[in-house]
Amino acid sequence: MKDTPKRRSNDRLLDGRIEKRLSESVPVYLASLREPRAREQTVTENVSNHGARTISKRFWRTGEAALIGPLTGEFPQLGRVVYCEQKTEGRFCLGLEFLDRSGNWRGIILGLSVA
Repeated sequence: MKDTPKRRSNDRLLDGRIEKRLSESVPVYLASLREPRAREQTVTENVSNHGARTISKRFWRTGEAALIGPLTGEFPQLGRVVYCEQKTEGRFCLGLEFLDRSGNWRGIILGLSVA
């Protein structure tokens, strides 16, 4: 008989993430730190205070620095590309890790008060 992991009320199975991400399609600007004026308007697929998954029109290199911010133009966040996967022709899924985790970016961008 195979052992299966059991969940307790205060435990959770590790899924590789420290913090749960909110599956939210949020309009954002995305730009390379090398060319911040050449930004694209796109959306996130999910967001947390540690990072975001977003869509891009171009391929990004792992480790590349990126700026991401809400369309309102406030509170841009510096991130590092963790992965870039081709979704469809001309569309890529981009995993960003936020370099400054002191802010509550998820709460600000989604208009939530996250404690």
